[in-house]
This record gives sequence, structure tokens and C-alpha cells, in this order.
Amino acid sequence: MPTYFELLVLIAPIFALIGIGSIARFAGWLTAESDGSLLKLVINVLYPALIFKNVLGNPALADPRNVVWPPLVGFVTMAGGILLAWWIGRGLGFSKGKGLRTFAFAVGIFNYGYIPIPLMESLFGPDSVGVLLVHNVGCEIAIWTVGVLVLSGLSLRDGWKRLISGPVIALLAAGLGNVVGFDKVMPVAFEKTIGMAAACAIPVGLIAIGSTLSESLRQPAQLFSKRVTPAACALRLVLFPAMFLGLAKVLPVSLELKRVMMVEAAMPAGVIPILIARHYGGKPLTAVQVVIGTTVVGLVAIPLWLRIGLAWIG
Repeated sequence: MPTYFELLVLIAPIFALIGIGSIARFAGWLTAESDGSLLKLVINVLYPALIFKNVLGNPALADPRNVVWPPLVGFVTMAGGILLAWWIGRGLGFSKGKGLRTFAFAVGIFNYGYIPIPLMESLFGPDSVGVLLVHNVGCEIAIWTVGVLVLSGLSLRDGWKRLISGPVIALLAAGLGNVVGFDKVMPVAFEKTIGMAAACAIPVGLIAIGSTLSESLRQPAQLFSKRVTPAACALRLVLFPAMFLGLAKVLPVSLELKRVMMVEAAMPAGVIPILIARHYGGKPLTAVQVVIGTTVVGLVAIPLWLRIGLAWIG
């Protein structure tokens, strides 16, 4: 089993790339205008390429359990986390119009892409990434249905429209490719092009996240809230990981999915709530406080929970 220090070293390059993005923004190499362009490039081109590469021909997905269970688990854990954070947030004194919706939304959404993907590949090999990406479809559904409903009060119809996206299309295309055996006849040039684009997805995505977060770092005094930060860390980095690992232990799912749940259990809050809160009239500062707080504490907590999970799940 990897030591705590070895796991810390494993996550260091991920946070280093986020730091590079922040430095590039402060230096003026990346601008506020470029943030949107970079994120669109990642979401619409590079991330779909990563999904297609890791799902097409993936032997782990030959097990029906790795096709049905992962999106179900992704949806339940994320939607359940948002609703539980709402309920606990009300008990802690948060209220509508004063951050409750954004708190619940941000705390409930764990980082399900840019940090866990390289971790899964490093710990368990490339086949495990395909199961993670199928799991992430359920996460996307939870965000754009339950999540958007909680954050803004919009109808489910508005959320469902967001599901027609590059990542979902890539997943469906790769799934169809597995059915017809496209991986066996795929042109070499096409395969290499997809592979090169996929290789850019995580580095560029992490740099874009760092650039986006740097805007908040210009006013460091606002990044910590006596109410938001401790509550977010207690839920996202203590209660939810314990619940995730408990579910992973008892659910009748494949070992690959148990490992996905183990890695997701260790994750801090995802960055996407900041962007969505801005778009849907939430409280962006509350989302920033949740993300920054859980990410900073996550530098210590992630290796700890990974070590516990490896001992508990295997």
C-alpha cells in the first residue's frame, strides 16, 4: 500500500498545474477573457476526446455492472450530497437568499474529473478511468437536474437541456463503438488524433481552473468564512468520505466501481459550482469559499482518505 507521503507526491503535480494557471493569470499571460475560451475548448473538444479514448475498447466495460451501476452511483451520491448539504446547512443557520442554495450546491458537488482522472490512472491503471467516466454521466445528470433546481429554482426541463453536451455525445459514441467493434477497425490517424487531444485535456483543464480561481485570490481576506469554510470542510472532507466508503463497502458493485467511489470519497469540492453559481444567480463568493477551503484542506485530507480507502476497499 502506498504511504501517506507517496500519495501526497501523487497529487502534487495536479495542484502544481492549478498553481501554474494562477501564476499565468497573475502574470497576464492568461486573461479573464481567455478563461471562457479555455474552458469551452476543454469541455467541447479535449474532454470528449479523453472520454472517447478511455471508453472505446475498454475491457472493464465488458462487465455489465460497469455500465449500469456507475452512472446510478454517480447520480445518487452527488444528488444525495446536494440535498443532505441543504438539510444540514439549514440546521447550521444558512437560509435562502443568504447562501443556503449555493452552499448546498457547492458542497454536494465533489471534484469528479480533473483530479480523480489522473489519480485513478496512477493508482489502478488506464482501464479504471473508463469506469470513472461512465460514472461521471450520473454526476452530470445530478448537477443539471437536482443541482440546478436547488441552486436556482429552475424547472427540470431547463436542466435536461444542458445534458446534450460534448462529453455525453462522446460517451454515447464510444459506447456505440464498443457495440459495433469500431476499436478494431479505427484508422490509425484518427486514433492518434484522439489520443493527442485526450492527452491535453487534464493539463489544460487544470491550468484553466487555476486561472479561474486566481481572480478570487486577489482578495484573500474574503476566501475564508467563519461559517462557510469549517462547515464545508466538515461535510465534504469528513462526513461525505465516510459515507462514500461505507457505500463502496456494502454495495454489490464491481471492484473497479468501488475504487472509483473510494477516490471520489477523498475529493474536495469541484470548481464548476463557481461558474454555475455566477450563471444562475447564486452566491459566487460562497462557492469560492467552499472550493478554496476544501481544496486547501484537501492537500492533507486527500492522501489520508486514499490510504484509508485502499486499506478498506483494496
